[in-house]
Amino acid sequence: MENWNLPNNTQSTFIQISSNDPIAEVIRRAFDMDLSVSGGWGYEARHPIKLLDDNLSTPQLQHTLASMRTHLEMSLTLPAQKRYGGINLTEYSRHAKEGLEAVTYHITAMPESQYAAFIDAYKQGYGTAEFDMEAHFEARAKATLRREITVWFQRAAPSSRLSPDS
Repeated sequence: MENWNLPNNTQSTFIQISSNDPIAEVIRRAFDMDLSVSGGWGYEARHPIKLLDDNLSTPQLQHTLASMRTHLEMSLTLPAQKRYGGINLTEYSRHAKEGLEAVTYHITAMPESQYAAFIDAYKQGYGTAEFDMEAHFEARAKATLRREITVWFQRAAPSSRLSPDS
């Protein structure tokens, strides 16, 4: 389930990642990272992201994977004029259910061109008498898209976890 709080003229839906390639391979190609994961992209309980390495901090790894999924959905797979920038995820809640963990994140972002314009305006105006910081951040807040997503994770059974030699 995804909830939306959209500024005017923004995209209201994002296409779920669909790839025949293993999740670890997509991550390797898109983010140049090797992570011990398998399974789906965690859109639903029956297709969780499977965490295969016990040596990594689970909340940190989960946040990284949710962030990667979000950047793929909101930026990397979209044409330049539809991309979002300033994408931030904050963990909101988590709960366990039948060997799975559902983690809900609040996401903020804005269209990439608007984000770049706000950053430039801030850099140019900060410290000057003409710059109205309150108005700047008010306008920025109005331009911000807010989403809520839930990502499903599963720790792989001990027999299927990677050994240090693999």
